[in-house]
Amino acid sequence: MKRQTFLKNLGLSSLAVLSSESLLSSCMENRNMNVMPQTVKDGEFVNALKIPEIFTPGSTLSAQITQDILVKASSISVYGYHSGLLGPTFKVKNGQNVIIPFQNSLKEASNVHWHGLVIPSNMDGHPDHVIESNKNFIFQFTIDQQAGINWYHPHLHMHTGIQVNKGLAGMFIVESDEENALKLPSDGYDVPLVIQDKRFNADGTINYNPSQMDIMTGYFGDNVLVNGTSKPYLEVSTRFYRFRVLNGSSARIYNLALSNGADFYIIGSDSGMLAQPEKVKNTLLGPGERLDFLIDFSRIKIGEKVHLNSEKFTNMGGSQGGQSFKIISFNVTIQATDSFKMPASLIPFSSIQGSSKTRTFTLSMRMVNMNRGMNTINGKVFKADRIDETVNFGATEIWEFDNTAGIEPHPMHVHGVTFQVLSRTGGRNKIEPHEKTWKDTVLVGPNERIKVVMNFSQKGKFLVHCHNLEHEDDGMMLNFEVV
Repeated sequence: MKRQTFLKNLGLSSLAVLSSESLLSSCMENRNMNVMPQTVKDGEFVNALKIPEIFTPGSTLSAQITQDILVKASSISVYGYHSGLLGPTFKVKNGQNVIIPFQNSLKEASNVHWHGLVIPSNMDGHPDHVIESNKNFIFQFTIDQQAGINWYHPHLHMHTGIQVNKGLAGMFIVESDEENALKLPSDGYDVPLVIQDKRFNADGTINYNPSQMDIMTGYFGDNVLVNGTSKPYLEVSTRFYRFRVLNGSSARIYNLALSNGADFYIIGSDSGMLAQPEKVKNTLLGPGERLDFLIDFSRIKIGEKVHLNSEKFTNMGGSQGGQSFKIISFNVTIQATDSFKMPASLIPFSSIQGSSKTRTFTLSMRMVNMNRGMNTINGKVFKADRIDETVNFGATEIWEFDNTAGIEPHPMHVHGVTFQVLSRTGGRNKIEPHEKTWKDTVLVGPNERIKVVMNFSQKGKFLVHCHNLEHEDDGMMLNFEVV
C-alpha cells in the first residue's frame, strides 16, 4: 500500500506526518479514523437456516476440502470438518472423558484449538502442535468445567485467519446436571447460531486476502452468514427459544438487538451460565465471544417477522459500529402453548477470592515503517520459542488488559483457563451483563482497562492473544508457561 493511500484512509494530513512516531501519535489522537469495514449487503432473507449436525461419538473429525452453496446457486469449494462449511456441534457432559480422532485431509498443515476448554496443554492446540497434511492425531481429555458454549478452530500461527474464514470452525457445548435441572428450551427450540462475515469473489468463492489496512484493523466481510447460511430465516413458534451464539468472525463486533425493540434474556456466556437471567435490549459481542440467551416469541402474531440485528454503536474505534444491519429473520409461523417459565435463578456463581500476583498486558500499536503498523502486547510480537510469562501451577492471579494506548478494540483470549471479569475502567466503564460469569475472551475497547482473575490448574505452555484473527496472525500473541 502506498503511503499516500494509507494516510488518506486514516483521514490524516500527510504534512503532519514526519516520522513513524508522529504517524502513530496522530493515529492515536484521531480515534475517529475514516477506515470503515465492508458495508454489509442488504437483501431478502430467503434461505432456511442450516442447523449443524451433532458429532457422533466414535466418528472422526476431518479437516477437508468440501463443497457448499453460499451466496450463489452453484456449489463451491470450501473448508469444513464434514460435508459443507463449518463443522458438527459437540455436546458433552461435565465429567465426561472425550476421545476425538482427527484427520487432516487438507493439502496443508492444520491443527485444532478447543477454545474455552480447560484441558492439558498437549491437547489445547497451541501453534507448536502442527498436524501435517494427511496426518492424524487423537485428542483425548476429560471435561471438568461448568456448562457453557465453547468452540473449536485451527490455531496455526499466520494461518488461523484464512483457515477459519474458509470454513474451519464449530461449536463445543458442555452440559451439566445443574443446567439440565433448569429445564430450559431444548431439542428444536435450542438453536446454535455461528455468525461470520465474509467477502466473496464474483464466482461465489470465498475471498480472503487481507491488505495492510485489513491486518491493522481486521478483515471485514460484506456478507453475514449464520451457520454457513446467507440471508437465513428460521421458522419459529409462539414460545420461548434458546439461542447459543458464537461470534466466529475475524474482526467484526456485533451489537445484537431485536428489530421490534423487545427485550431478550441473557442466561450465559462463554464457559458458564449466569447466576440469574439478565434482561437486555442489546449487547456487544466481540470475535471469539459466545452468548446464551432466550427470546420469547409468544406475543408475536402468526405471519410476522422479527430480525436479530446488529445495531450501530460507538466507542470501539473508528473502524466499527457505523452501520445497522439484519443478521437473521425469525418468521413466526406456528401457534404453540409453552409451559416454560423463566427461572429466577440459574447456576450459582462463586467469586474467585485472593490473588498472588497482578500482571499488566499493555495493548498498543507500533509503527514498523511509514506504511505499516503492528498491534502488540507489552511492545512484543509473537515468537514461538520465547516464554513471555511464567506462572506457578495452582496460582490465582489478576491480569490487567490495558488498551488506553490502543486505537482498536481487542477481544483478549487466554488459553488453559476460564476467568472472571473484575472491573472495566474507561470506555464503557462497567461490567456488561454477559460478563458476569465464567469467561475466556473479553472485549477490551479503546481507552479501556479490564482486570480479570483466574486460577491456573493446567501445567504447560499456553497463549494469551487478541482474537481479532488478523491481529493474532500478525503476532499480537504471547506465550505463558505454567510450571
